[in-house]
Amino acid sequence: MAIRPRRSVLYMPGSNARALEKAASLPADALILDLEDAVAPEAKDAARKLVCDAVRDRRFGKREVVIRVNGIETPWGRQDMDEACAAGPDAILVPKVDDTAQVRAAEASMARAPAGCALWLMIETPRAIFNALHIAGAGGRLACLVMGTNDLVKEMRARHTPGREALLAALNMTVMAARAHALAVIDGVYNDIADSAGFAAACSQGRSMGFDGKTLIHPSQVEPCNAAFSPDAAEMEQARAILAAFALPENQGKGAISLNGRMGELLHAEIARQTVALSDAIEALTTH
Repeated sequence: MAIRPRRSVLYMPGSNARALEKAASLPADALILDLEDAVAPEAKDAARKLVCDAVRDRRFGKREVVIRVNGIETPWGRQDMDEACAAGPDAILVPKVDDTAQVRAAEASMARAPAGCALWLMIETPRAIFNALHIAGAGGRLACLVMGTNDLVKEMRARHTPGREALLAALNMTVMAARAHALAVIDGVYNDIADSAGFAAACSQGRSMGFDGKTLIHPSQVEPCNAAFSPDAAEMEQARAILAAFALPENQGKGAISLNGRMGELLHAEIARQTVALSDAIEALTTH
């Protein structure tokens, strides 16, 4: 299966026409055009039209374009879903999904969406965490889980801390659930736009935990996030060395080899292939 980079996934408020215009020039891998949290109740209808018109215009180039709808049970949810499906984004993001019944309801509501329109789900409640494996296994259009860490902290009555201690179990469980069913998984936002060091640490933590990328709340976070979730020069050098070593005639058919004094196994070769594939996919995305 081809790798699609989702290093930087930027929320854009659906009610802000200037922000939607600016989004077309930002180096984010993916955009979430938001009709939910970022839009006041009195602006919901106008935001829906702005977002769906922008998606139909295909103005965002190679970026993956996602519409976050309001929950189906809200006054705006069903119309959001109907019009988002008609606009044909790359994916529709449904918030506050707690169980597989809600996943099935979301899937059913996308019946008229184009075949290539995927379902993304927010994981942002304690119930969702405990049901994460079942949610991830729902199949159908489901392609990605997105952490809603602000809502999760609120629901837990926890505190935001630099190390995210209250969230570590939830983050790990969601990554494992996603990987068990071959889904993409995106880390939650970092709230302090001015704290570049804290943001870098959160990106490093998220990548180390296995996330594909991070959701963002400001354009200034895009480029450092892209760098954090991209293979660096040392990783690429190591990946190519591993693949070259396994490709040598004397190593054909071997399950383990010695490389620079260290043991290399077939799993390391698979990791190396994934690293090179991600790098190639990033280059293809950023080449115009």
